[in-house]
Amino acid sequence: MGHAKFNFTINSLVLRSIRVTTNDVCDRIQVIINRLLEQKGQSPVSLTETTRFLGGGIPIDSLDLAVLVTELQIATKKDPFVAGFRNFQTVGELAAMYAE
Repeated sequence: MGHAKFNFTINSLVLRSIRVTTNDVCDRIQVIINRLLEQKGQSPVSLTETTRFLGGGIPIDSLDLAVLVTELQIATKKDPFVAGFRNFQTVGELAAMYAE
């Protein structure tokens, strides 16, 4: 049992040492958004760092955006909103918050 705990500790340390880039987060956003769209019966979209979330051609609503932020927090183990709301409008702006 002590051996399994040791392995978990090593894996946690390794995960913390991996740097998440803006491109990594943009890729993750693409996957999450397209999964949400698929669940709504809509076609997938291609995103760039300059793609705007609301009112920018991505057929999502504020609930979808909340799901996206929650999934990014889980995936990156980061919460850029812990100190309060931070304004973002584009895929790149949100991705940069999780890559910090």
